[in-house]
Amino acid sequence: MSAPNNGPYRTFRKVGIFILGGTVLLIGIALLVLPGPAFIVIPSGLAILAIEFAWAKRWLDKVKEWAARAAEAAKAKLRRTK
Repeated sequence: MSAPNNGPYRTFRKVGIFILGGTVLLIGIALLVLPGPAFIVIPSGLAILAIEFAWAKRWLDKVKEWAARAAEAAKAKLRRTK
């Protein structure tokens, strides 16, 4: 059984994803100054939001690129210190 592409189900789903993803994202932002794993929670919130919103997908792609560059920089630094 597939869900309709419009109507109240679609609106409810979009609002639900926005509330859940937005809450996770805001918690992640708060964890930037509070003790906690913000670098895990922020991408998780963006991933939830990316289910329905193209802007969140673009931000998530940027975060993934940043994380890949940071990982490469860390690996290079470790190789230099050995």
